[in-house]
Amino acid sequence: MERKALSTTIRVALTAAFCATPALAQQGAGPIYAAATHGVLSGKAVQLLEEAPISGVVLTNTVPIPEEKQFAKLRVLSIAPLIASALRAVFEDTSVSEIFRGENQL
Repeated sequence: MERKALSTTIRVALTAAFCATPALAQQGAGPIYAAATHGVLSGKAVQLLEEAPISGVVLTNTVPIPEEKQFAKLRVLSIAPLIASALRAVFEDTSVSEIFRGENQL
């Protein structure tokens, strides 16, 4: 049976990255990335992420990430532009929902 190569994989929870990433890599997944909003890198998280078969980790700066917990695969995105847009919308009495293009509506 011929196996089809898997395309780029993005894991959206760091704990899931620890559990599922080895299986994805064994099945031939392309680059694997992990992402989370609040990167509380406690315990052995940094070591496990560095050793995991993933290409990169993306976190936001909603929680400060100390210099000693930063590593080569890590990219930290700033939420400052989002907060600035929300504050501007509030002060200008316009829709905060439009910042998210309405995708935050039920």
